Amino acid sequence: MIEIRNLKVPIEHEKKHLEQQITKRLHTSKVPQYRIIKRSIDARKKPHVFYVYTVGILEDKNPSFLKMINNKDIMLTSETVYQFPKPGLQKMKHHPLIIGAGPAGLFCALQLSKQGYIPIIAERGLPVEDRISKVADFWENGILDPECNVQFGEGGAGTFSDGKLNTQVKDKDGRIRYVLETFVRHGAPEEILYDNKPHVGTDLLVNVVKGIRKEIESYGGTFIFRAKAVNIKITDHKITDICLRHEGIDTWVACDQVVFAIGHSARDTFSMLYEKAIFMEAKDFAMGVRIEHPAKWIQQAMYGDGREAKLLPAAPYKLTHQTENGRGVYSFCMCPGGYVVNASSEEGMTAVNGMSYSGRNGTNSNSALIVTVKQSDFGLEHPLAGIELQRQIERNIFNEGHGKVVSQRFEDFCENIPTKEIGTIIPQVKGGYVLGNVRKCLPDFIGDALCEGIYAFDKKIKGFADGDAVISGVESRTSSPVRIKRDEKYLSNIQGIYPCGEGAGYAGGILSAALDGMKVAEAIIKEYEPKKSPVNENN
Repeated sequence: MIEIRNLKVPIEHEKKHLEQQITKRLHTSKVPQYRIIKRSIDARKKPHVFYVYTVGILEDKNPSFLKMINNKDIMLTSETVYQFPKPGLQKMKHHPLIIGAGPAGLFCALQLSKQGYIPIIAERGLPVEDRISKVADFWENGILDPECNVQFGEGGAGTFSDGKLNTQVKDKDGRIRYVLETFVRHGAPEEILYDNKPHVGTDLLVNVVKGIRKEIESYGGTFIFRAKAVNIKITDHKITDICLRHEGIDTWVACDQVVFAIGHSARDTFSMLYEKAIFMEAKDFAMGVRIEHPAKWIQQAMYGDGREAKLLPAAPYKLTHQTENGRGVYSFCMCPGGYVVNASSEEGMTAVNGMSYSGRNGTNSNSALIVTVKQSDFGLEHPLAGIELQRQIERNIFNEGHGKVVSQRFEDFCENIPTKEIGTIIPQVKGGYVLGNVRKCLPDFIGDALCEGIYAFDKKIKGFADGDAVISGVESRTSSPVRIKRDEKYLSNIQGIYPCGEGAGYAGGILSAALDGMKVAEAIIKEYEPKKSPVNENN
């Protein structure tokens, strides 16, 4: 494929404008076959803002096109198409069992089902279409279901988020394209295949997740909802049985290959695995707050006040700062035109997250602002000590807000005084909020670092440290504070147990979790014979 980069077109453009740029670069009058590889926004000289495209010319044998290759903006590239690995020869006694139907579990199940392994997927929450009503009931009436909420249920925590699909993972095997194409096939917008910062939005993710489940079922996979793993049996360092609690009834199920694709909030499952001597370790993670600014103001700050800015989708930002004492402060899961949401999953504790719909047309934009939490901050004596720190802060917030999200003006946050009256920025919170003192609920090292970081961000985005900017807490579920150890075959110290995804400590978002699910599926495929013939060998 011949790749052409740096094709710059106006924000308000039509297909023909891009094609004019292509033909101009190739010195041809006929538009060749092409597809868009990447699209990004160039706002370096705002208010003059442009779209920048990279396209792939499919007529890569055309001699006249080959002459134009210059190793700078026109080059010959190869495209990697994902391929399933060759199946192994060992026989499975039982169907592979996947615990958790988040991105990692779903894509592990999809790969296994396509290759004839007929997996069983146990999910503690409800199917995504039923999960919506549970979450709505919590936000509207404060009725928390500890087994089905913003954290638990089909689709995982990412379902009620902005639906970002970007990652820092390198993709030499074509897995990223495979995941994105799967999302598009089930209703995600085609633009995620090439946008520099792709997102889906929670409203579209619901149907995408449901579509992936239906595809898995069409290949023979089986889902069991309201089924939580509460115990396991181990004989001679091998898993032999697992206890699933379904609708309040415990049932032991024989098994030999179990993928634990649990999310970062499956704290009870971590405890159970630790008690069974599964090797795990504490790891650094991050915690902080959500900050809200008017979406129109962020738009102007990022793109200027020209006409182009009004035509662009809601603007994201990414900010980082190193404090004077060497601690990192950075934005995470930024939600343009989005909402802060009550993302609690345990009684007596309050956690927040951010969420955007596909249109990103909310009044405010919000982002997590989080601070690096090191193992020395919570103790090295126990692998689950980081979880206890999370819980302690979530209890503080719960008590401060009596179960509601606690919001505070930034000026009050820095002065460590409760907010009595909101300023010019009205919080946009799913689940309701109360005014109070977020700062006093946090350890000093987090509160101090946030104040320093926000003032530093003000130098990059003027006005970011506005005293009326809204702080809400606590953003405690950014990543898992635990890593379940695994070897080069993706196995834990117990034969047959595969730690997988974000909860196990091997991913950090929807896309990276899906990729890890694929890798675990590949590890199983390489070792074992399928139960039946593959349906689509190279799909």
